[in-house]
Amino acid sequence: MAEAAKWYVAHTYSGYENAVKTTIEKYVTNQHLEDLILDLKIPMETVTEITDSGTKEIERKVFPGYVLIKMVMTDDTWHLIRNIRGVTGFVGAENNKPIPLTEEEVLDLGIEKHEIVVKYAVGDNVRIIDGPMNSLCGIVEELDIPKNRVSVKVSMFGREMPVELELDQVESLED
Repeated sequence: MAEAAKWYVAHTYSGYENAVKTTIEKYVTNQHLEDLILDLKIPMETVTEITDSGTKEIERKVFPGYVLIKMVMTDDTWHLIRNIRGVTGFVGAENNKPIPLTEEEVLDLGIEKHEIVVKYAVGDNVRIIDGPMNSLCGIVEELDIPKNRVSVKVSMFGREMPVELELDQVESLED
């Protein structure tokens, strides 16, 4: 059933995000709903504040008033979340039916990280396996794993040119 779980966004009163998250976690534990409500997130960012007394790092909410919930949407889970004190509803609800985030939105928000195993390094021969340059071969010039980018030097029309790609658009030729 966990395969059917999707990310939803619950709107809360401002300042109630942590209380809502804690309450949901308690309900999940007490009612044994771990297979229906899998994860809760309040996206945070670390910010450096410069004050008269110096600099300090603080954590602040990226989306105040929202809690992200990975769950299987059923009538029971909908009622559970909807009736928690501080929750005003779901974002994107049409006719009382919440709309889940798309995979692209989940990745853009950084809620879930999809790990890509890179089997090549700078200087390796690779083949492009996706996109308009599909099936071209080249040499890896630069790898930026945190940004999911690889720079490959390919030969086109007798000229060497660098091409920027995502890590999963390239495969090693040494396989």
